Amino acid sequence: MQINSLRGLLTEYGEVMSKGRAALDRAIPTVLARISERLPAVLVDTMREQWNGLAKLDEQIATIERRMREWVKHDPAVKAISEIPGVGLLTATAPVATMGDAKVFRSGREFAAWAGLVPRQSGSGGKVNLHGISKRGDTYLRTLLIHGARAVLSHAKDAGTWIEEMRRRRPANVVIVALASKMARMIWAVLAHDRPYQRDYVSRKPA
Repeated sequence: MQINSLRGLLTEYGEVMSKGRAALDRAIPTVLARISERLPAVLVDTMREQWNGLAKLDEQIATIERRMREWVKHDPAVKAISEIPGVGLLTATAPVATMGDAKVFRSGREFAAWAGLVPRQSGSGGKVNLHGISKRGDTYLRTLLIHGARAVLSHAKDAGTWIEEMRRRRPANVVIVALASKMARMIWAVLAHDRPYQRDYVSRKPA
């Protein structure tokens, strides 16, 4: 957001920047020097402060990421679920931070439902209609799982037979949510049973 704000402000004064953070970092010193010849110093200083603020933000993000990597390294639960395809640094730490004891959920499906990753149902007279996902539970966790599922489908050569079958029959977004739901169930299984990730493991209720 800050990058877009700075780029938009520069555009208003005739300085159109190339897209991307790297391009902005390369061009900004020259651009600020150029516009300082025709714009008030207070405005140029404001732009320079915005740019310097981005560098400080980068440092803060790097510090947080280092702390999270240490968390993954030393927390067996976080380390275990980070082995699941599509589960990155943020996604590995989010379930442990939000769900507490995994065994409060009776099954992986119940955890997926808590995260809002199962279809809403309605109907009567024996007919059941499936709608979009319920979007209950933790929005942050659900968003991370959906992004992770999208990354798996975009890059994995072997996403699994059931995924390939769904791709042939269902819209892309439905497949993404289905995989995100499966990832949630895998996370629950790893945490509830205190075991390493196994690709073909079948979820069951804990004793």
